[in-house]
Amino acid sequence: MEQEFLKHLFQQEFSKMVAVISRRFGLQHIETAEDIVSETFLLATETWGTKGLPANPAAWLYTVARQKTLSYFRRNKIFEDKVIPEIRRKQELPDQPEVLNFSQQNIKDSQLQMLFAICMPAIASEAQIGLALRILCGFGIDEIAEAFLSNKETINKRLFRAKEKLRSEKIQLVFPPENEITKRLDNVLHIIYLLFSEGYYSKTQNQILRKELCIEALRLGLMLTEYEKTNLPKTNALIALMCFHASRFDARRNTEGELVLYEEQDEKRWDTALINQGIHFLNLSASGKELSSYHLEAKIAYCHCSKEDTAEKWEEILQLYNQLLMISYSPAAALNRTFALYKANGAEPALREAEKLKLEDNHFYFVLLGELYKNIDKSKAMNCFERALALAKTSAEQQLIRQKIKEL
Repeated sequence: MEQEFLKHLFQQEFSKMVAVISRRFGLQHIETAEDIVSETFLLATETWGTKGLPANPAAWLYTVARQKTLSYFRRNKIFEDKVIPEIRRKQELPDQPEVLNFSQQNIKDSQLQMLFAICMPAIASEAQIGLALRILCGFGIDEIAEAFLSNKETINKRLFRAKEKLRSEKIQLVFPPENEITKRLDNVLHIIYLLFSEGYYSKTQNQILRKELCIEALRLGLMLTEYEKTNLPKTNALIALMCFHASRFDARRNTEGELVLYEEQDEKRWDTALINQGIHFLNLSASGKELSSYHLEAKIAYCHCSKEDTAEKWEEILQLYNQLLMISYSPAAALNRTFALYKANGAEPALREAEKLKLEDNHFYFVLLGELYKNIDKSKAMNCFERALALAKTSAEQQLIRQKIKEL
């Protein structure tokens, strides 16, 4: 229980403390901020292990982090020679001895500014996700490496290059100018979307990690709603999309850890509170004139929150996919649109569309072809399922395909 509490506290407070320290002293000292916070938690583990938990663990951490931060900068003469003159020049803290402000408002502002800094287009998407997991979600290098099916050395190099980019581009922890915020928000939403997808469609077998990735993506999305300029319809649409998908998270696996297809999921295992939260944010997203891909994907996900299997339902989903492909084409959306066509109009028209896609390296494509052929040509269906099995990368997906072959 103590280990779980400390892990949760680390993930909860690490990002706040790093964001506040980086905001005060600049992103060029982000690694120093990480080291100070890590040392603070190490001291907390040692101290609390002998003396017990303090009445307010977070306040204890903030006090120690503040002391360690000031000690570091004073010791290295950076504080007096560079930081204080810069602070006075900006008139941020005139004659104020309290250098680090761990108020809830300052923490929120610092984290939101850090989110925009990390999601600079100059940094590659994978590095942005890695930085978000490390700096904003408090994930360890081992966990990030597992999420990316990589190793610690590769992740450390990726994060180092990303932090160097923050320094070389002289990125500041400030809100973007009003005329740039919508453009910058698009990239922030995209990274949150990718982070959620990394958890929801993850190849890692670690169920706890996969779920935590989704929860953190949802938390970052909700953070954007606390700031008027980023609390836009498309932000609410993305949150709705994540809520609807996350509501079925536990139902996607059985007790043996095997994948459960949508049609076979136990509706009682769906999280109705998350579905209702999704409906709330979907309604909020309806304001304004913009129709984003997140709006359409959220509405598709909402349709899947009902188990009714009618032609009308699938016709609605099909039309939503038609709109989505016009706004933002992707092979995955085209594949899903073909499945909706199959459910709405039958296998033959879906087969004609599916064969045009030619997604030769995608095992989902061959699973769909196998499904479409199974009542038309069992030999072709078998060939497709076998191709899918050869391409599938996780044991859960392979097990599901073997079951389809067995049923054929």
